[in-house]
Amino acid sequence: MKLLKLVPDDTNIKFLKWRIPFFAVSILLIAASWALVFTKGLNYGVDFAGGLEVRATFTQSAEAPVGELRDNVATLGYGDPVVQRFGEDNQVSIRVRLPDEVSADKEAAQEAANNIVSTLQGEYPDFRLDGNDNVSGKVSGEFRLTALYALLAAMAAIALYIWVRFEWQFGVGALFALFHDVSLTLGMFALLQLEFSLQIIAAILAIIGYSLNDTIVVYDRIRENLKKFRKMPLPELLDLSVNETLARTVMTSLTLLVALLPLLFFGPASLFGMVAGITLGLFVGTYSSVYMAAPILVWLGVTSDSFVPTETVLDQQEKKARGVV
Repeated sequence: MKLLKLVPDDTNIKFLKWRIPFFAVSILLIAASWALVFTKGLNYGVDFAGGLEVRATFTQSAEAPVGELRDNVATLGYGDPVVQRFGEDNQVSIRVRLPDEVSADKEAAQEAANNIVSTLQGEYPDFRLDGNDNVSGKVSGEFRLTALYALLAAMAAIALYIWVRFEWQFGVGALFALFHDVSLTLGMFALLQLEFSLQIIAAILAIIGYSLNDTIVVYDRIRENLKKFRKMPLPELLDLSVNETLARTVMTSLTLLVALLPLLFFGPASLFGMVAGITLGLFVGTYSSVYMAAPILVWLGVTSDSFVPTETVLDQQEKKARGVV
């Protein structure tokens, strides 16, 4: 039986030929992503924004009356609510920012939730409560800081590990590739205003892990080829290394994609943001391993001597004693 080969054994794609245009596009995408984050902002869930979230389904309606719900909840005196469809067209998520003293008091927060629910049940007979959550402003602020520290610690530890295992240029390249992947993921959430919750932090950490795995495979092959082909120009050697690992990269990405697509299209609505983030990360992680992590080594001055051990005076004396010139 002939095995399926998605990538031929003799691929010779000149990836590095287009490194400057692709690098420029990546820089523009990173800048655009952060511009979206700072202008439109992230649609924080209750985990990060604090306040009260009520999830409900209108069982006899094809679509939830989002505009009417926003007006009705606003009249209760809890400020401007954020009302969004959640999953199906007849499902909604209603979020309100409660004062810190109310949010910190469980009884007061529950009373506010009961007030919202009872009001909407009186207005809409087909209103069905699916759940509600309350997070105080202080706790949500701690969640944001903890999530930020987790991402920064993961990226710093990864850069340090690659620096020790390879060379400092490889650590910088891997860190830049990870920054690229995280930036584009945040940009997608800012652009589409998908809910940004603790689940998404888990998704970003998964993206970092996948992208790092891809990058290390490429870097390991580059290191081997630097020792084997001492006189080969670096761009050609990087092309060779990426082509040699291309089959493994494509197969890994497609395997993960086969698992993610059913969850993306048919999975529960509560997992949509997380799966969408990982799916995007799958593509940008593969892209960054080829067009971010590898080409940056050219500009950082990696040469064929980078992995050749420096000969000490003791080594020279030993070679002389053995008669080796």
